[in-house]
Amino acid sequence: MRARSLAVLVPAHDEEERLPRALEAIRAAARHPALRRVRVVTVVVADSCRDGTGAAAARAGADVVHVTCRNVGLARATAAARALELLDGPEGVWLASTDADSVVPPHWLAFQHARAAEGWDAVVGTVTVTRWPRRVPGLAARHQRHYTASRPAHGPWHHPHVHGANLGVAAGAYVAVGGFPALPVSEDHGLVDALAARGHRLLRTADCPVATSGRLDPRARGGFGDHLAGLAMESPARP
Repeated sequence: MRARSLAVLVPAHDEEERLPRALEAIRAAARHPALRRVRVVTVVVADSCRDGTGAAAARAGADVVHVTCRNVGLARATAAARALELLDGPEGVWLASTDADSVVPPHWLAFQHARAAEGWDAVVGTVTVTRWPRRVPGLAARHQRHYTASRPAHGPWHHPHVHGANLGVAAGAYVAVGGFPALPVSEDHGLVDALAARGHRLLRTADCPVATSGRLDPRARGGFGDHLAGLAMESPARP
């Protein structure tokens, strides 16, 4: 697939503080030289926000949709629907999903665009945590052991992880499987499972990780933040 347009999907709930940094990283990724002839749009879905999340997104130049569903699956699906409306349908469109508390690398969109050109229907990426809470000694090491347990000593790592913070999919394949399911958690897993079940080509790669928050008070219950919080409870109180 040669993607003529890229759409970045960002669900957000009360993320006024972290969202500007996330959107600046997306803008930097959109300016990659490999994307000079590619249209890039960013859609932020402000879900049940009580702060200035929507205003912050608008100031950064994103298209903003306000919803009150308090459901990340519906929020991501709403972002995808709005993107396809802006880009006149799914043909030639690649949907790249990230989170409001995450920072994509400068080559993130170019990487996904190149994988689309190679014929992949979806790119399932990994995340890294760059700032760990100091009050939980040993949390970073504990997480790393869990996260990379299946990584081989040599060769590519076809990892088992799925993160809405680092996920890309051809819009045609996305539409064919019904898009993000309306789930309050694991909507990213739901989409990837549906793509796999329909025989779409999935690239599981650790080559282009996205930096995400290490906070232990996550916006979405049952997701990556709750995983870290669970590990924190198991960690020793002192080194």
